[in-house]
Amino acid sequence: MTTPTSEREFPESLDAGERELVVGGDRPIRISAGHRLMHHDGKCSRPHGHNYEVTVRVRGELTAEGWIVDKGDVTDVIGRWDHRFLLEDGDPLVGAFEASGDADGVVVLEHPPTAEVMSAVLERELMETLPETVSDVAVTVRETGELCARGTY
Repeated sequence: MTTPTSEREFPESLDAGERELVVGGDRPIRISAGHRLMHHDGKCSRPHGHNYEVTVRVRGELTAEGWIVDKGDVTDVIGRWDHRFLLEDGDPLVGAFEASGDADGVVVLEHPPTAEVMSAVLERELMETLPETVSDVAVTVRETGELCARGTY
């Protein structure tokens, strides 16, 4: 009988220096989300959606479990935006979603929901969620084949 991971005693962390984990490198994390850019003069001011591809690079020390982070912890944060509508605070559509009983279908951001903002917000959320052994996170958000926003270390 195997011992559940939560009950195992792990040895001290391997002193391997800072390492990098890439989640979604060859096969990006895919999320489907709607958005609109309220103050845009073109067609992006209309509600629409994308099938985003997200790649996350995490830098840090190895934990006693032998990894920088659990991949599931990364995908859980990204997955919170899957099949949601991303709106800027103050957008009247936020109230429309609330009035329709679908308030949980909206993610309200402080800034316009561009790929650049999405990348920065996801980096912040991951840094707040991941263990203290993580020193940095860089998130790439590909909105279309022509548009990709990337954070750097």
